Amino acid sequence: MNQALCICAEKPQDCARQNGDLIFYYVGDFSQNIIHAIGDAVKLRLEASETSGSTRRKLFSIFIEMAQNIIHYSSDPLHADDASAGEMRAGSVCICRSGERFQIICKNPVTREWADQLQQTLSALREMSREEIKRSYRQQLRAAEPPANSKGAGLGLLTIARDSTAPIDYEIGEHPTGDLTLTLRAYL
Repeated sequence: MNQALCICAEKPQDCARQNGDLIFYYVGDFSQNIIHAIGDAVKLRLEASETSGSTRRKLFSIFIEMAQNIIHYSSDPLHADDASAGEMRAGSVCICRSGERFQIICKNPVTREWADQLQQTLSALREMSREEIKRSYRQQLRAAEPPANSKGAGLGLLTIARDSTAPIDYEIGEHPTGDLTLTLRAYL
């Protein structure tokens, strides 16, 4: 296992013990193709959990945004020999249920520069009301350009915040290797 995967790895049983019943867990490299395949598995697991359609859609939306953030911002790229395969990046994602409450957790290595930007963005998001989040989301949808530091449309964290029932929890920790690790937690 490469160093970044070791940083991101938690044992599935630890994830479940700390966060409730385990619905889905993956640690490894993320690419668009892998997200598509994992997405199918997540949909099936959520259907099997007898969760309402609205909750399933929000959980799936949060999962997709977290996985996309790993692809865009994990500091550990792995370039495929085949250019059509695209870039892969290390991370982990865990979906747990405790009673009627769900938690989605993702973890990936990040650069110090990106960690500083994320801390500012996530701190601001945590202070926003639901209406402010919705308003920011609509403004970003109408924006001609994504934010300068965004590798996507700039909607990922806003989508997670909009679909969550509580503010996004985050932790930026230092691994013994000196690398930084971002952990995001969304609740539904």
